[in-house]
Amino acid sequence: MFKAVLFDFGGVITTSPFEAFAAYEKEISLPDGIIREINSSNPNSNAWAKFERNQVQRGEFEKLFEAEAAALGYKIDADRVLKCLETTIRPKMVQLVKELSNEYVVAILTNNLKENIGERDQQETESTAHISSVADYVHSIIESSKLGVRKPEPLFYEIACETLGMDPEECVFLDDLGINLKPAKEMGMTTIKVINEQQAIDDLRIVLRANG
Repeated sequence: MFKAVLFDFGGVITTSPFEAFAAYEKEISLPDGIIREINSSNPNSNAWAKFERNQVQRGEFEKLFEAEAAALGYKIDADRVLKCLETTIRPKMVQLVKELSNEYVVAILTNNLKENIGERDQQETESTAHISSVADYVHSIIESSKLGVRKPEPLFYEIACETLGMDPEECVFLDDLGINLKPAKEMGMTTIKVINEQQAIDDLRIVLRANG
């Protein structure tokens, strides 16, 4: 029996920043997907990974990211990339979290940057997406910037299960990135890749209904 439902935040509870990345790439005539490519290259040691683990501050991240872009022959404004993280809440997902909290342990598992950016800029990142909108309905919000580890590192999921007092087999996990779902599935979680809001809701209800 499933006892816990775990949600990624950006791209699941909120809209995805990938659309904003794509718009910025088009605006300055960059190849499609280059920002995501930079962020996924050397995934354990790149600037994005270090920032999400709280290993570097914003200024250092910007220098590192721009150097990574330059090494590929591109001039990209790292500050503008961070502004692409502005997202909006998906109301149906918030309502789903609220409903599920009456029956399941519900948690947010998020790679985030908000511990690194300072009070002035917090409205430009995940806080703009109102993580507080689900805070009252979840057992825990598990954040890479506080743990010092990030998805898809297996330790992140191990800490999440330990924090929640759950075995992986008791958990359903939703994320919009396959790379983040793979280690969770290998541990024994049931995983759902989020393509859009309604698909995620429908797939989750099917999974929970089949289990119940």
